Amino acid sequence: MTRVSSPCIRVCILDPETGLCEGCGRTRDEIASWYRIPEEERQHIMTELPERMRQAFMPDKDKKVS
Repeated sequence: MTRVSSPCIRVCILDPETGLCEGCGRTRDEIASWYRIPEEERQHIMTELPERMRQAFMPDKDKKVS
């Protein structure tokens, strides 16, 4: 059996504001359909996750935190 690639790190918390998993950055729909998505599409999604996570969860360096 071929193992399906996955960005899951078993920190499955969906952020209510962004709708993204705080562990891997996928949307609820992506998570639900992950095993039905072709490998090429999964790989494409996984290349986008670091930037998606950075934009969603990293504080803006230009903003001052009080």
